[in-house]
Formats: sequence, structure tokens, C-alpha cells
Amino acid sequence: MMKQSSLLSILLLVSLFSYCQVSESQIIHEQWKASWIKVPGESDYEYGVYLFRKRINLDTVPSRFQIHLSADNRYKLYVNQKLVSLGPARGDLAHWNFETVDIAQYLQPGQNIISARVWNEAAYRPEAQISLQTGFILQGSAGDISLNTDKSWKCSRDSSYGPIPFTGPFYYVSGAGEFIDMRHHMTDFGSVNFNDELWEYAQPIFHGIPKDIRGGYGTSNGWMLVPSIIPAMEMSPQRFRAVRESSGVKIPESFPVQTTDIHIPANSTASVLLDQGELTNAYPIMRFSNGAGSTIALRYTEALYTKFPDKGNRNEVAGKHFLGRMDSIISNGKANQVFESLNWRTFRYIKLDIKTGADPLVLNDISSSFTGYPFQFNAKLDAPLQEIKTMIDIGWRTARLCAVETYMDCPYYEQLQYIGDGRIQALISLYNSGDDRLVRNALNLMDHSRQPEGVTLSRHPSFTPQIIPTFSLWYIGMLHDYWMYAKDTSFVIKKIPGTRQVLQYFNNYQASDGSIQNVPNWMFTDWVNAPEWKSGVAPRGKDGSSSILDLTLLWAYQLAADMEGRNGMRSFKDKYLEEAAKLKKTIRNKYWDQTRGLFSDRPEKDLYSQHANSLAILTGVTNKSETNSIAEKLLRDTTMAAASIYFRYYLHQALIKAGRGNDYLNWLDKWRENISSGLSTWAEMSDVSKSRSDCHAWGSSPNIEFFRTILGIESDAPGFSTIRIQPHLGSLKNIQGSIPHPNGELSAQYIYQEGQWTIQVKLPSETKGKLIWKGKHIPLNSGLNKFQLQ
Repeated sequence: MMKQSSLLSILLLVSLFSYCQVSESQIIHEQWKASWIKVPGESDYEYGVYLFRKRINLDTVPSRFQIHLSADNRYKLYVNQKLVSLGPARGDLAHWNFETVDIAQYLQPGQNIISARVWNEAAYRPEAQISLQTGFILQGSAGDISLNTDKSWKCSRDSSYGPIPFTGPFYYVSGAGEFIDMRHHMTDFGSVNFNDELWEYAQPIFHGIPKDIRGGYGTSNGWMLVPSIIPAMEMSPQRFRAVRESSGVKIPESFPVQTTDIHIPANSTASVLLDQGELTNAYPIMRFSNGAGSTIALRYTEALYTKFPDKGNRNEVAGKHFLGRMDSIISNGKANQVFESLNWRTFRYIKLDIKTGADPLVLNDISSSFTGYPFQFNAKLDAPLQEIKTMIDIGWRTARLCAVETYMDCPYYEQLQYIGDGRIQALISLYNSGDDRLVRNALNLMDHSRQPEGVTLSRHPSFTPQIIPTFSLWYIGMLHDYWMYAKDTSFVIKKIPGTRQVLQYFNNYQASDGSIQNVPNWMFTDWVNAPEWKSGVAPRGKDGSSSILDLTLLWAYQLAADMEGRNGMRSFKDKYLEEAAKLKKTIRNKYWDQTRGLFSDRPEKDLYSQHANSLAILTGVTNKSETNSIAEKLLRDTTMAAASIYFRYYLHQALIKAGRGNDYLNWLDKWRENISSGLSTWAEMSDVSKSRSDCHAWGSSPNIEFFRTILGIESDAPGFSTIRIQPHLGSLKNIQGSIPHPNGELSAQYIYQEGQWTIQVKLPSETKGKLIWKGKHIPLNSGLNKFQLQ
């Protein structure tokens, strides 16, 4: 196993995986010559890890050898014991991803072994892992050399693996841990010298079928293959920063920062608490020797607990309790054994619990390989406050850990792509990186999830369908965001019919006045600790109505009308504007409380929230004087149900629209609390100490607003073709920065000296814009624009 599976063999990071993003046309328009294969006699639906290999002989190495491959659940592919591909990217059965790789650089003259480790976690798989049955497929050839999976491939089950389920006093659906008995583990199965005489020949299941190919009478069969539109995940080595606690073993000073042997005596127990220094997603890699029959448990956690559910300061470990998922290994007593998890783990802390028998054990090394979507931080911000840089770094780390093959709400507990979270995550990607591929992938998956009634699933992929109708409305907002900030209008146009279905779903529950009543399923808005808020659902009146739900629908009508007016059908635009006008009137009549000067949460006018009043401002229901008055109450009135760290994204937008943007830095106390509590990522909940997850990207909205609000960089037209620069500098006197734009870099600089502002704005080519400064609108052209202003 050491030679072929160690992630240390992929230190060339992303460049190692030569993914080909453009597939050969026949691979998506014709039935594959390759078949899905399995190990004969093994269950299609139970937990198992399986090995496949194919030997080829090359007189010369071809300049190009492109292969296409996939598996259910997942695979790791090796060429001559070098890891060259992991996958497939998560999807659903109607859109089952395959990867495309050029393996020519890994081939050699003479004998070559192409091998794969394939695993099906079955009932123990993560919630985000949809599955049909165990299977592996690979298609590729060069000249007369074929690698197509068929009955010529050799295969065997690796019986050393088993699942370790993990449950806790919280919602956890990220899969089981791994038990590995190294005494039965197959090592070096990708070697030319490995003897596979006792292995069986693979059993073909059926040919690979691209999504657009159907069987007789239009039937579909199994996995409907589509090319993955995302790149290979990043893989980069990292080492632990410190040992925080240990017992039963002497720890050298150089460990764990450097590779150092740790000797655990015979017939003893030892414990070591390792600290990564910050939260990470990574494949743990542990090397060890001797210790026949010894057991090694690796436990993973984001933070230790003082007393559940309180975590306190995440940097502190003394006197705290460890709770987390686990892997467990039994040593075979040989030298240079390697454990490396099949799937990545999320952790800041790893606890090693070791028990030896008659043979002492040597821990040769432990490290990990970070993995994630290969985002690059392409934005820049130079500000005089270190706090801003710290928040950007934490926000970016949070966003990265919540983005692997899809966006995820959190990497440790769920790994699920929710629309509500995804909308914020997508804007972070666009503002900080400019890479829109994961955004497109998310919009595709949500579009694929739409149910016959018209509503989307709340999260996808997920093998347990969940419907949060409000998230379907946020999907419309997310699509509108993409339309405004990205350049591919044709992509948006293809998605518009789906938005019509969503709005028709809600139209079925609208009363004659436009208000929606008694919409079924989980009408989640935000995690709020306030009267009548139950499981994140806003209070509803006796008639089943809610101002928050009506306002969310109103905003969706407005955004959909905008897209229809420029890219869709005029009749739909007119219909949506008519519905919006009716709903606006109803909201004012039904929920406006003249006495309080606020919009109530329900017609009874007894409950009030930041949510309803923020949405009232954002949808234009309020007039100017009301907007100013409500904004003041949003900041001062503590009787209103408060927005969580998630919904503060919308609260802050409302305050900015109300003219309070210069105070943005004053609104970040919850983020400051995260920092003072030792978090390296943003916690899921506003109750920082009790937050289940320590990493939720819906809290990374400052990574948008430092650029959109403070620097003032905003899209003013679809495709970011027109740019609005409207800074909110507060007390800042010297700040500059830039963001990636579809046409290049977009930058702004503000310097205050001797009573005058020097402002420079550089727009990308083929764009225009305006600078809004103290009420004045100043035209901007592509290229450098310089001003001296009061």
C-alpha cells in the first residue's frame, strides 16, 4: 500500500492530475465500449472495498493516452503505483459524473499496471453520496492498446476493511470511519511484480451509457454518464503544528513538525493529542512499523468540549473532553506500513490511542494532505486594519473547507450542498476567486433536483430528499446573482424555465391577495432563538401567513421579472411584476404596524424580527422615511427576533441600502467573538460556544462585503458589463484593493490627504461604470480613472 496509495506521491498538487476538461465527442454521444464491472460473487449493495488491475505492454509510450472513468461509490486510480485520479465528483444517477485524464506521462516502455481501489460504503455512506450499486468503469485506448473495462480486468475484494459508524448527540451524516486490519490488507497491488494469479476476472454489468443515449423505447439504464465540469481537487502536504497532550509515550521535541520515530513499548497504552493549528480537510497519512496485533485509533474533531455542548475557547484543551469520528487500524507487525483514509477527514485535532501487545510499535510519521476545490484567492485588499486581513483569511479558509466537489454547508457534520448556504458561497467564489465552475455546478445540481411539483430539493446531491420551499426562492436569487456577476448569459437562459416552475409552485398557495398560506414542508428561514420560531421557521398567523415568507416570495418575483425582461419572455415579466405589485400592497396592508413603525411577522402584529424588516427594505416595500426609521430600529431595538450569523448577510444588505454602509465594520462583533474564541473558521451558529459546526461558509459574507461595500465594487448590469463604484469607507483613510472580473482585474484605491481624496478606479476592458461619491454620479470608462475629490 505504501508505494501506490500514499498521498505523498502527489505532492505536485493539482498539476499531477492531468484532467482533460474537453471530452471526446463520442464519449458523450455514443454507448461506451467499456462495461461497468464488479467482483464476481460479491454483493452489489453491501459495504466493500474492491481492487481492479489491468496489465498492458507498450513498445513506446504514446504522446497522449486519454481515459474516461467513474465508479460507484468512489475510486482511486493508479498508473504504475502513482495516484492519478480520484472521483467521481458527486452527482445523481441521472447525472453521474466521469473524469477524463491523460495518463501518458505516467506510462513507461514495457509492462504497465493500471489499477483502481473502488469502495461502496452502502448504508454507511455520507448522505451526499447517491448510489446504485458497486461498479467501476474505464474507457480509453491508444492504437491497438485498450484499457476498456471488461472481463479481461483482474479483481479481488480487499477484506481488510470494515465500517466504524459514528453517531453523536447532533445531526451527523458524513459517513463512517474505517477499520483496517493490516494482516489482511493487500499492498502493492498496482506493482508489475504483484502476483494476481488467484484473482478473478471481472464480471461485466452493462455498457457505459451517456445521459443522452437511451435504450429501447426510451428507457434508461443505471448510471447516466456526464462529463464532470469541475477540475481535479487540490492535494497539498501539511504537517501538524504541535503535540498538546500525551501519555504513556515519550515525545521527541522534533515531533510532529518533522518526521520522527515514536517508540511505544510492548504491552502498553499510549495517547497523543495532535493539533493542526487550524481546521482542515485532509487525508491523514500515518506510517508505522512492527507492533504485531497492536491497535491504533485515530479520532478526529474540530474542537474539544468543556461540557457538551459547550466548547469554550477552541485553542484550549486542558480538562476538556474529546468527541469525534474514528478510524482504527490493526498492525501486521511488518516495517513501513501505511494507513491512509479512503475519504478525507475534517479536523483541527487528532487523538491517537495506541494499545500494543507483546511487540513494541514504532510510529514512524503522521501528517496529512489537504484537499479541496482548487480555488485561488485572486482578490487583493490593502487596509490599515489587521482585523480586516484576519477576517478575510478566516472567511476564505471557511469558504475553502466548505467547497470540495460541491459547496457544502459544513465539512465535518453534513457535507451537503444547501441552496441557502450556496447563494452566499457562490458570491464569495466570484468576488474572491473569479472561478465560476463550482457555482455553475451548484446551479446545475439544484436545477436537476427539481420535483414534479416545481419546487427544488433544499440540498443536492442527497439520497434522502428534503424540501425547504424557501430555498427554492433563494435559488432564483442565486441564479440572478450569477447572471449579474458572470458572463455566460446562455447558461442563465437555460435555467429560466426552472424558475417559472418554482414560482408556479408558490402560486398554487397564494390567496387572492397574493399572500402565501400553509405551504407544506420545512419553511426554514433562519436559526432564531425567539418566541414562536420553531426549528428555524418564522412565526405564522392563524391564517397560515407570514410576512417573511411573503417578502421572500416578493423578492423572487422581482428578480425573476428582471431576468425574464432581458432574457426570457415578456409575458412572464409582466405576470411577475403584476404579482409583485399585488403582494407589495398586501404586505403593507397586512403586516405594517404604524404604532411600532415596523413590519410584523404575522397579521396579529404581535411579533417582530430583523428578518421581516430587512426584507421589506430590500424589496422596496418601504418608503425613504420608513427605511431610515426601520434601519435605526434594526440597529437598536433588541425586542426584535435577531438574525443569526447566516441571515446577517441580508440584514447588512438592508442597512447598506438604507445608507448605513459607512458603519459596516461596527456590525461585525459576532465575527470578533469567533476570533476571540479561538476559531480558525466561522461557526455555524450565533451561540459560538455551543455551535455544533465550527465551519459554516454562510458566515463568510464579510469576504463579499469588504469588497462590495467598503471598496464599493458592485455589478450594475448583467455580465458585470457595467460597474458601480460606491465606497463606504467609514473612518478608513487609506485603502485599496481589487477583485477578479470576467474581463480582467477591477481595482479601486482611496487615499485621504490634506483634506482631499485621491481616488483611482481601474475598470477592465469592454466595461463602463460610474462612481457614486457623496451623491454625485461620475462616469467611469475602461482603463484607469483618477479623481481628486472632497
